[in-house]
Amino acid sequence: MTHTHGVDMVADVRCSVGESPLWCTEQAAWYWVDIPARTIWRLDAASGRLDNWQTTEMVASIALKQSGGLIAGMESGIFSLELGSGPMAAQRKLAAPAGGLGPGMRFNDGRCDRQGRFWSGTMCADIAANRPLGNLHRYTARHGVSAPVVSGLLVQNGLAWSPDGRTMYLSDSHPQRQLVWAFDYDVDEGMPSRQRLFVDMNAFAGRPDGAAVDSDGCYWICGNDGGCILRFTPDGRLDRRIDVPMSKPSMCSFGGDKLDTLLVTSISAGKAEGDDWAGAVVLLRPGVTGVAETLFHG
Repeated sequence: MTHTHGVDMVADVRCSVGESPLWCTEQAAWYWVDIPARTIWRLDAASGRLDNWQTTEMVASIALKQSGGLIAGMESGIFSLELGSGPMAAQRKLAAPAGGLGPGMRFNDGRCDRQGRFWSGTMCADIAANRPLGNLHRYTARHGVSAPVVSGLLVQNGLAWSPDGRTMYLSDSHPQRQLVWAFDYDVDEGMPSRQRLFVDMNAFAGRPDGAAVDSDGCYWICGNDGGCILRFTPDGRLDRRIDVPMSKPSMCSFGGDKLDTLLVTSISAGKAEGDDWAGAVVLLRPGVTGVAETLFHG
């Protein structure tokens, strides 16, 4: 690993659009994806071994299934993935929004809530088109893909839940928005309500991309184009900034044996001049612990 300023680069992996990192406690391994490359990566924490699998569609968000394998938000819907010996992941389409996603649309950021429901949002792949057609959906094995729960999104991102699961966070990372919202969350029904502005990222460095929540209930958001990760308290106050050596960090996730390590993916597409770490995947110790991701209860 390459080390600089308290940050370790994972081998020499460079992602075009690295996203959806997560820690698997059972395997003591990290997972993440490279969206345009249609690739799922896995890092064994002890040995440093790297493996990867290809998919036939772009895979943007993943979560671990209780039954094994992954659930994923992809181009045409929600899929079950079994990795096996590779090089291709075995794919099974589970469901799609009623009427399909529409031309030029795909799923983006996603994860499970604290009860094991899988959530992911859609977006127009051509960000420059400025089309607010994105929706946030919930998926369960019993009910399939829900009707849109939040609509009118340009680039859905930043999905996370408080440690008790009763607050949901969501961002829109499009340059015209750059907002993070908080919602009350009904843990029994799996429904958010009382949407309100949590952070206006136009006042801070970077656009709000992927996020994580720590054990104190603070919200960590990647400042894409700002070269940093920002930590906001539950009342929306900035209390920490960690600079990273790539200009476009895309998502972060807590893991490691003590959940005290942060893995951060990044983007090389459209990188800033002189960004030698563009697309890198890095590990750092932020000085706090995270909350384990909930497995999908399929």
